[in-house]
Amino acid sequence: MFQKKKVFKTEVLAGFTTFLTMSYIMFVNPQILSSAGMNKSALIAVTCIVTALVTIMVGLFAKSPIAMAPGMGLNAFFTYSLVLGDNISWQTALGAVFLSGLFFLLLTLIGFRKKLTEAIPSQLIHAIAVGIGLFITFIGLVNMGVIVKNDATIVGLGTFTPTLLIGFVGLLVSLILESRKIKGSLLIGILSSTVLAILFGYVKMPSSFISYHIDVSPLFFQLDILGALKWGLFGSIFSLLFMDLFDSIGTIVACKDKLGEIDKRGHIRGLNTLLGLDAIATMIGALFGTSTTTAYIESASGIEEGGKTGITSITVGILFLLSIFLLPLISIVPAYATAPALIMVGLFMMVEITKINFKDLEIAFPSFIIIVMIALSYSISVGLAMGFVSYTLLKIFNFKIKEINPIMWIITLASILFFMI
Repeated sequence: MFQKKKVFKTEVLAGFTTFLTMSYIMFVNPQILSSAGMNKSALIAVTCIVTALVTIMVGLFAKSPIAMAPGMGLNAFFTYSLVLGDNISWQTALGAVFLSGLFFLLLTLIGFRKKLTEAIPSQLIHAIAVGIGLFITFIGLVNMGVIVKNDATIVGLGTFTPTLLIGFVGLLVSLILESRKIKGSLLIGILSSTVLAILFGYVKMPSSFISYHIDVSPLFFQLDILGALKWGLFGSIFSLLFMDLFDSIGTIVACKDKLGEIDKRGHIRGLNTLLGLDAIATMIGALFGTSTTTAYIESASGIEEGGKTGITSITVGILFLLSIFLLPLISIVPAYATAPALIMVGLFMMVEITKINFKDLEIAFPSFIIIVMIALSYSISVGLAMGFVSYTLLKIFNFKIKEINPIMWIITLASILFFMI
């Protein structure tokens, strides 16, 4: 009996740890998606509700300590590539997210997911993570005011305004705490900047900290699926599907490895269940009104604290559910306060660059193009497509056609169609 209580306590504490390390999403996701014209207050509530629902689902059905929430990078793609870049409505973009989740689920059910995973060189997958990290960092620097538009040089260094310095303090706090392995470093950094903004009069305190009036109607079931069923959006849906697929696989593999649930043949216990839930989570998120939902690598922090079962995930879900009532407090957090979290997430994703062999030009150049073009074109899909096409072309001109996976031909053709569209 005592042992069971001890295990339960460990799982709950692990859930608290995971919650602290990923709670920044409550502030950052609404900040990014509101730039697409979506209601910020509703976004805060939807982010908490969707994260809570899908993470509890993982705990109940997969019995795994892995949390899910709207994905970083994927929310940036939604806002800056789909809505602002392709000039479509956020309702249509939500329709594209729903369809990508539906196709992801179908691919998982028919077993095509494994073939797709094996088709793309792993080093290109690492390059995608690095490129998205650089992209997110750039957005963070712009939101903080470090990088501004410059007619002479396209971009330039911003002036050192009080709000920039407040954002910098938050970044410094996050860096120091993260270097000391203190849990919740990103959240504490966001709160530090927000408190400073309040003290110096740049942000007004809300009339109340707690609200029981939760309104998600501006976003709930507002998606336009029929509007997304256009040939011109095929490339975007493919990009959403692709990013979610490999982001999920990378996260799940990393977490399962920590749990010791990968056998000698590389088989991962419960992978299909988790991928299926990931796809369903994306569809649920689109219905509620948020961008693609995916597994979170921050789950590894809870696993390190001893989380091994679904109790950890259920704990995380309950904490996000309770956070909904703090909507007035979360709503006052300015963009320059969440910017440090974006920069830190970009830093974490840059670690993947060490897994790319830059001595092999056939893999180095496509990886390089993916990384550079995602950031410089302000479009994740453009970076992916250019990287895949260049990889295939290099293999062709070096007479190594046999080294190209048959599925990679389909991906390359889809990338070429993306440019033509």
